[in-house]
Amino acid sequence: MPALILPDRNIIRVDGADAGHFLQNLITANVEAIRQGEARPAALLTPQGKILFDFLISKHGETGYDCDIRADQTADFIRRLTLYKLRAAVKFEQLADVPVIAGWAGDAPHGALRDMRFPQEAHVWRLHGSGAVLDAKRPAWDAVRIAHGVAESGTDFALSDVFPHDVLMDKNAGIDFKKGCYVGQEVVSRMQHRGTARRRVATLTAEADLPAALTESETSILAGDKPVGTLGSVVGKSALAIVRTDRVGDAMAQDSPLTLNGIAVTLTLPDWTGLSFKSDEATTPDP
Repeated sequence: MPALILPDRNIIRVDGADAGHFLQNLITANVEAIRQGEARPAALLTPQGKILFDFLISKHGETGYDCDIRADQTADFIRRLTLYKLRAAVKFEQLADVPVIAGWAGDAPHGALRDMRFPQEAHVWRLHGSGAVLDAKRPAWDAVRIAHGVAESGTDFALSDVFPHDVLMDKNAGIDFKKGCYVGQEVVSRMQHRGTARRRVATLTAEADLPAALTESETSILAGDKPVGTLGSVVGKSALAIVRTDRVGDAMAQDSPLTLNGIAVTLTLPDWTGLSFKSDEATTPDP
């Protein structure tokens, strides 16, 4: 049962008589559908539909919700929530002394939350507080995320730069397409209805170990000399990437090699998403 504290994460508690209604009208996830014992992915978007904050949300008590978010985004997140508060009976509290623990495999400790970004068989969980044996290192946790195609802001994408579809939130219940309006909802719903999402998280496998630190110009994945995506988290020969699925599909259809800094790589989409690389050229009818 490997587990570790994630020092770059904080808990923000949103509580009060109006907390559920307040969040339901603000974030992408269906707050009313969150069950005890689970942590669901969610995001607060810009009005243009891009991710402003990404986090995991879970229930706390009768009226509260805990948002598991990047520590360096804590203050900005609270400020943003406060802007939307108006007269709602809701309060925000940073739980600075509560560690965020990630674990996987084996039996989860008492009080753990299932991390809903991962397929159930992966047995990935979160724990807010103590009660787990801490016997894993950060690369092992990143390897679990890479294996299952779970991207996080900061290491895999920049905030305000991607849509929820780009990081698979339409596939892991991070977006609810049936609930009412929330910030950025119109753009996200249009992408879903028209099927225009073409950037997706993929797992990259290289023929040689990848450098742990790369400059921005060195993170571009190429098909020939054409960029098809950008590298994210790296562990050994594996990494996460956000890629244009149509461009990768075209490269595969043409047997064009994919490379990163001259290293041959392969790209796969997470099995649990049901997605596939589709070539625009392959699907274009003959004139």
